[in-house]
Amino acid sequence: MSEKSLSLKEKIAFGIGAVGKDMVYMLSASYILYYYQDIMGVSAVAMGIILLAARVFDAFNDPIMGVIVAKTKTRWGKFRPWLFIGTVTNAIILFLMFAAPPALNGAGLVAYAAVTYILWGVTYTMMDIPFWSMIPAFTKAGKEREGMSALGRSCAGVGSALVTIVTVLAVRALGTMTAGEGASQKMIEMAGYKWFSLVIAVLFVLFTVIMCISIKEKSTVDMRTPGVGEMFKALIKNDQAVIMVCAIVLINTALYTTSNLTIYFFKYDFGGANAWEGQYTLFNTASGGFQILAMMILFPVLRKFMNSMKIMFTSFGMAFAGYISLLAISLSGSTNVYLLLVPAFLIMSALGMMNVVLTIFLANTCDYGELKNGRRDESVIFSMQTFVVKLSSGIAALFASLILQFTKISELSKLEEIQIAADASRTGLRFSMTLIPMVFMVIAIILFKRKYSLTDERMEEIQAELATREA
Repeated sequence: MSEKSLSLKEKIAFGIGAVGKDMVYMLSASYILYYYQDIMGVSAVAMGIILLAARVFDAFNDPIMGVIVAKTKTRWGKFRPWLFIGTVTNAIILFLMFAAPPALNGAGLVAYAAVTYILWGVTYTMMDIPFWSMIPAFTKAGKEREGMSALGRSCAGVGSALVTIVTVLAVRALGTMTAGEGASQKMIEMAGYKWFSLVIAVLFVLFTVIMCISIKEKSTVDMRTPGVGEMFKALIKNDQAVIMVCAIVLINTALYTTSNLTIYFFKYDFGGANAWEGQYTLFNTASGGFQILAMMILFPVLRKFMNSMKIMFTSFGMAFAGYISLLAISLSGSTNVYLLLVPAFLIMSALGMMNVVLTIFLANTCDYGELKNGRRDESVIFSMQTFVVKLSSGIAALFASLILQFTKISELSKLEEIQIAADASRTGLRFSMTLIPMVFMVIAIILFKRKYSLTDERMEEIQAELATREA
């Protein structure tokens, strides 16, 4: 590999590519259920099954795509061709996914939603795998490679945050502009999501083209993506890794269940017809900021006084306090959105610290597995993290869909004008979006308390034993 360091132009280009990639991901992950269930009228249960099935299929599809990319050899390298092909096809599918023909209904609309969403997942994997796998091909090992990985993750977070902040207001503006002031709420949102998805799709392609032109692969790297079977074999031999996988599923399912229902809470309960878009945007903006600040500032501060296990249980306590305060505020009948910043701070700060701690704990299981089994399954264990996060989002989507069906929010969405939900539906939504995630959290706490043994002290012992063996 050339010894020449990356230029500022190359770093910016890679960051831009990460922004575009996660703008697309966040639009799909956060708003596809709302679009098809609330706007298009697809059964909530049908959407839940589609989203779960697609996520499970997508998780199993990752290793296959990894093998295909690894075997690719072209004059442009092995990664950039798939980056470009995946981006263009994914952008097209994204637009089609949010541009469902108004004439479709019933089984036809369900089929359209299923096909486009599954194709979206396949094409996203087509570009996501080479995006992260290509880093060793244009960076030098060490600080430069670590820095580019961190830059990519940070810029991806920026892309996610941008879409989270602007989507609802942008959809309202674009929908009103294209459908007309006198159009119904449904027609405005249909048009808004269609044209907003086109804007995001075009930016996605533009950002990826900039990255592909600006960054050249400087070396040939060996790429290996563990298969699903290999992941599970490694887990069976590592009981602490099994606990971590279960914990990640439980915690992420709790979070995604709440996040999927938040837009319904603001639209049909807290905000109402006239103010919900602005309130929802403010809440999401604050939540994203709290999560980032917790990871960057709060965790390092607490780490000076607490070990990793104490920080984990502190985070659990904060999340519980956040959910309880969210339930109390919603039951009080208050419409002051600034009060919701309290549970937003508690829940999202807790999540931010959990993300850091869970990554540490997952790394600990690699050392533990090496000591116990005589082999280090680091790549396999961390590949499993992607698998279980996707699985969690699918499970959460199914839970959220069942909650929407149970609370009859789906029936309210068929009204021509937005109305405040009936008392029973509002109460059901409030309890479901807080108590059900708390149940998942309780199970995770019990699991950690009883089964997870890799404390900071135990890890020092393990690392000392490994050092002795190596010596």
